[in-house]
Amino acid sequence: ETARVASFLAGLGLQQGDRVAAQIDKSPQGLFLYLGCIRAGLCFLPLNTAYQRGELGYFLQDAEPRVVVCRPQMLGTFEALAQSAGAPRLYTLDENGKGALTEAMSGAATSFDDPALGGSALAVIIYTSGTTGRSKGAMVTHGNLTSNGAVLKEYWRFTASDVLLHALPTFHVHGLFVGIHAILLAGAKILFHRRFDAPAMVAALPRATAMMGVP
Repeated sequence: ETARVASFLAGLGLQQGDRVAAQIDKSPQGLFLYLGCIRAGLCFLPLNTAYQRGELGYFLQDAEPRVVVCRPQMLGTFEALAQSAGAPRLYTLDENGKGALTEAMSGAATSFDDPALGGSALAVIIYTSGTTGRSKGAMVTHGNLTSNGAVLKEYWRFTASDVLLHALPTFHVHGLFVGIHAILLAGAKILFHRRFDAPAMVAALPRATAMMGVP
């Protein structure tokens, strides 16, 4: 699936470092979009689903993405924002993994020749909370991500027999990086919940060896 994403995006003519912005609900397909972007040498820009028009307009103008992916119910808003920001490609993706992006990728190749990327290559832009001023785009490299994931895997002693109960949002560092990379590096499993629901979490706990949450 990540190869399909990478092949599709490369076929659009995107070059290394080009930004792909996504304000989408949590889904496996959204995770594949992220992994396919960084596999292709592109820069992923996750956007909090609580962001409103003014904030989204600023982020798109500032980051200058070449591709934008949004929830279907936000398409009207993003059509105007993407046009204003000069983003030439706009797709939809819903929480069930359906939408214009899935349809567009249906014929994409399922294999992909990964480009050689150094540790300093840009992988993600995460915007700061903006508590002391305008939000700033923090540039996260492939080296940042791989070293962080390797350290967490080692210190938490994750192995292929582990099962992580994951109910965090995937638009921020905890849910997307900390909660995913160490598990993938260990070859472990993820119980992937779209959102936090207390009864569902309690029911899933016996199947898990680890859980990440908010204190």
